[in-house]
Amino acid sequence: MIEQTALNVTEWYYHPPMNPGNEDEKLACFVTFDVMKKRASTKKGIACRFSCRYVIGKETILEYIADDSYVIDLEDQIDKNELMIMIRNSYSKFNDEFDSRKMGTFLQNKTLMPLDETTIDHEPILQMLV
Repeated sequence: MIEQTALNVTEWYYHPPMNPGNEDEKLACFVTFDVMKKRASTKKGIACRFSCRYVIGKETILEYIADDSYVIDLEDQIDKNELMIMIRNSYSKFNDEFDSRKMGTFLQNKTLMPLDETTIDHEPILQMLV
């Protein structure tokens, strides 16, 4: 059995831009993905952490980090397809939280970049779940 925990937002630091009308500098968004192994005597799992950073030039507008976990019975085997479903679900929750928190900010009309699945190396993650 696979259980997904609630999304845990560990950072949301929003700093309104000093010069919001400055079109000379372009708004950039960087999203990163990390996975951590979790293990207990009767369960195994992973924690998926996504980080988002919005910048204009050298000015950071937003630092947003959140994670959630998957708790899996030791005898359960996870394949690449199940792993990708788990990662997509985590990113969807991360994105939904961004959408709800961005309202009323400089970023309210912005969206996060879609998850680039081609950058995810599945094998090391699957090895964490053996």
